[in-house]
Amino acid sequence: MKAFNKKNLNLDIKTLNKKNVLLKSTKIMPYFLHKNFYVYNGKIFIKIFITKEMINHKIGEFVLTRKKFSFKKKKK
Repeated sequence: MKAFNKKNLNLDIKTLNKKNVLLKSTKIMPYFLHKNFYVYNGKIFIKIFITKEMINHKIGEFVLTRKKFSFKKKKK
C-alpha cells in the first residue's frame, strides 16, 4: 500500500468524495476535519468521524482489524 504523498493526492480526493477508504495508510489532512469516513478493516466498513486530535495520523490507527480475545469461564 502506498503512503499519502503528492503523487496520489488525486486518489485521496476521490476517496474523500466517496467517503469509503480502502487504504489505511492514508494520512489524515486538515481538510478531512469533521467528516465521516467508512474505513475497510478487512471484513466490513467501520464508520470514523475525524476530529482535531486525529490530524497527521494514519487512518488505520483508529480501526481495529482483530477481535478482542477473552477466555470462556468454565462451569463448576
